[in-house]
Amino acid sequence: MTRISVVVVVVVVVVVAAAVLTIGCGGEEQESPMASMSAEEHAKMQAGGTQGAMDSTGAALRQPVHLTADQERTIGVRYTTVQRQTLDRTIRTVGRIEPAEPKIADITLKIDGFVEELFVDYTGESVRRGQPLLTIYSPMLVAAQEELLTAVRMANRINPGAGEAWRSAQSMLEAARRRLAYWDITDEQIRRIEETGLVTKTLTLAAPFTGIVLEKDVVEGQRVMEGMRLYRLADLRELWVEGDVFEQDLRFVRVGASARIEVEAYPGEQLTGRVSFVYPTVEPQSRTNRVRVTVLNRDLRLKPGMFATMYFDARIGRDVLAIPMEAVVATGTRNVVFIREGGGGGGGGGGGGGGGDFLVDAESRLASTGGAMAGMQHGSQSPATEPDSGTQEHRHD
Repeated sequence: MTRISVVVVVVVVVVVAAAVLTIGCGGEEQESPMASMSAEEHAKMQAGGTQGAMDSTGAALRQPVHLTADQERTIGVRYTTVQRQTLDRTIRTVGRIEPAEPKIADITLKIDGFVEELFVDYTGESVRRGQPLLTIYSPMLVAAQEELLTAVRMANRINPGAGEAWRSAQSMLEAARRRLAYWDITDEQIRRIEETGLVTKTLTLAAPFTGIVLEKDVVEGQRVMEGMRLYRLADLRELWVEGDVFEQDLRFVRVGASARIEVEAYPGEQLTGRVSFVYPTVEPQSRTNRVRVTVLNRDLRLKPGMFATMYFDARIGRDVLAIPMEAVVATGTRNVVFIREGGGGGGGGGGGGGGGDFLVDAESRLASTGGAMAGMQHGSQSPATEPDSGTQEHRHD
C-alpha cells in the first residue's frame, strides 16, 4: 500500500486565529514557539530557489513549509495516511411526484349530446376498468342504432347463397358496427343492441382503465359537444419523481440506475425506483438537468404533488487513492494537499474543523512571493543548517 502522510486539521477557527496573532505579532504575555528562530533559520526563509516561479495554471509555485513539533501542536496539525479504496458518492436533490404520463387518459366525446346521468361525479374518485362514468343522449347515436338494427335484419333475411346480395348486406352490417365503435361504443354494447333489437335512448361511456379521476369537467344535464373533455383519469400505481441534478453530477446519473426516494409523510422510510429518463437539455440559468425516476405505488400511499428527496448512489472509482476531505484546501480554482516528507504517517486520523491547513497553505503562498509569517521556515536545508537533535522538524509540501 502506498503510504503518504497528509495534513489533517482538528482545531477550530478561533484557536487558529489566536495562533496566527501570536505567531505574527509576537505577543508579549506568551512567547510563541515559532518566534524562537535563529539567524540561520531566518536566512532560510529567503532561500527558496523557486520564489516568483509560476506553474502551468499561472499560479505562484508554493514553497515547502518546515514546522517544529511545538509549531505543529500550536496550529493543530495532524496526519493521516493515504489509502487505496473503492469510493462511492451519493448525489442528493429534491423532486416532485407526478402522475406517469403514459398512465393518463382523457375521456372525450366524438358526437354532440346531453348528459342524462352522471355516475362518477367528483374529482379524486377511484374507478375500475369498464365502470360506467355517465350516460349520453344523442340523436346521432339513436339514428346509428336504428341503422345497425336495419342492417342486422337485412343480413338475416338474405341467404348466404345469394352471392353479391349477401356480401353487400354483410358489408352494411359491419359498417354500422364500425360507426358505433368509432364513437367509443363498446363491442358488448353493440352486441346487446343486436341481441335485444331495441334502440336505447342513452348510451353509457365506461372507464378505459383502473385509476383516479384527476379532473372532472362535466355536470349532469349539461350539453356536450364533439371533442369536449369530460374526465381526466390517471393510473397512480406507477408514478414519476422528477428533480434537477447539477451539470457536473450528470455523469453519475444513468438511465436504469437505482435511486432512493424519501417523503416527509413517511419519515425514515425509503422507496426504491429507477432512473427512467434524463432530459436532453440543461437549464441555462441554474445549470441543472432534469432527471426522472419511476417508482411503483401499488398501495397508493404516494400522492401526486408531494415533494420528495431523491438519492442517487454512484461508484466513483475502484482502488483509487483516497484522503479525508478535511485534508484538502479548496482554493476556488484547484484543490491543494500538503504532504509530509520523510515517510510514515503521524498520529491521528482524519476529522475536525478547518483552520490549521489553511494557515499552512497561506504560509506556503507567502513564501512563494518572498514573504513569510514569523516562526515559519522555508526552502531546502543544507547539512550546515540542520536543527539540533533536541528539536523535531517536519516539512510539508
